[in-house]
Amino acid sequence: MVAFPLSHRTAAILLLSSLFAFPGLRLGAQSRPYVLVVSMDAFRWDYPERYGATNILRFGQEGVRAHALRPCFPSKTFPNHYTLATGLVPARHGIVNNSFHDPLSGRDYRISDRAAVMDGTFYGGEPIWATAENQGVRSACFYWVGSEAAINGVSPTYWKKYQHDFPYDQRIDTVVHWFSLPSARRPHLVMLYFDQPDGVGHDHGPEHPETGQVVRQLDSLFGRLLEAMQGLAVADSLNIILLSDHGMGPIHPDQSLRLDSILDTTWVVRAKGGNPVFNLEVRDGFEDSVMFRLERTPHLLAWRQGEGPDHLRYSEHPRLLDVTVLADSAWSIHWGEPSGYSAATHGFDPANKDMHAIFMAKGPAFRQGLIIPSFENVYVYDIMLYVLRLKTDDYVLSVMFRNKYRT
Repeated sequence: MVAFPLSHRTAAILLLSSLFAFPGLRLGAQSRPYVLVVSMDAFRWDYPERYGATNILRFGQEGVRAHALRPCFPSKTFPNHYTLATGLVPARHGIVNNSFHDPLSGRDYRISDRAAVMDGTFYGGEPIWATAENQGVRSACFYWVGSEAAINGVSPTYWKKYQHDFPYDQRIDTVVHWFSLPSARRPHLVMLYFDQPDGVGHDHGPEHPETGQVVRQLDSLFGRLLEAMQGLAVADSLNIILLSDHGMGPIHPDQSLRLDSILDTTWVVRAKGGNPVFNLEVRDGFEDSVMFRLERTPHLLAWRQGEGPDHLRYSEHPRLLDVTVLADSAWSIHWGEPSGYSAATHGFDPANKDMHAIFMAKGPAFRQGLIIPSFENVYVYDIMLYVLRLKTDDYVLSVMFRNKYRT
């Protein structure tokens, strides 16, 4: 385990404790608040100003806004949404990519495989809705990664089976309904997911007018959501967090490499993942040959299980297989003919600021008009934990944020 540097840990505690209006508040000091977490997939950190997202900008100005939210590696949708829910990096919670092979069970996980997505044995850690449910606090999830599975036997009180084209307005209507239930049935935690602007960013790139149009549509939708929340009986005790899982960076077809051309395919048992990150299972006796080829290929970084760069915290988990391969930012790697998105992608080293996301929060638990530096998304779990007044060993921030490097 990599030790969490004291200066880094102390800075994180001080930074995150500054978010709260009443940082000394303890469980039972008043009635339990409500929390709504809204995720807009691949909403890059600079989109609000770039595209004039007026409702989102006003929300951030009136509450707390981080300069950016740094994703974990790989900066992909499923690993980071589950990190947001658990506070664990992917190499700890086990959702190591959008698709991966689990050598312990011999099974594959793919985001398109409904049976796998709904199988709780793939998910490690304890997501925030399970933390809440285990303490008698109701929760509800509308399409959050992991919420369709019973994880260690626990599911949210209310959850939805994913339907990609389910109308956004109806998702908002359901959230309004959940917060309007009688108090005995009402969830205190609601997590809501929107799949855009991820798709438009992939298709057209982060700086394309089409992306700006979708961002403004989402901004209008968020304005409708805020207006609906103001009319609820719980409005005065409702805290809203708006965030995203990662950003989006441009790529170009002339900057693309095929791993199955670089490597002799007989050396590789399987290649899992997707541009720009692959996990390779190597046939016995050929690992040195694979590394020799990859290490001499420009625009690639490759490492063996257990030997990855420290800052990525992506070295030790059976699902990482034998070798991890990462493309340089703005480059692409594929196994076989490229397919799907072409203008932009994500998954790169989080040091690339194009991968950074948004974080804003507003409500009685949070300070007003505060801008804070960028921080890592592993801390979002603790922010939710604190606002919901869920129990920890000792309810003070210095304990709550213990060992948050979480490798």
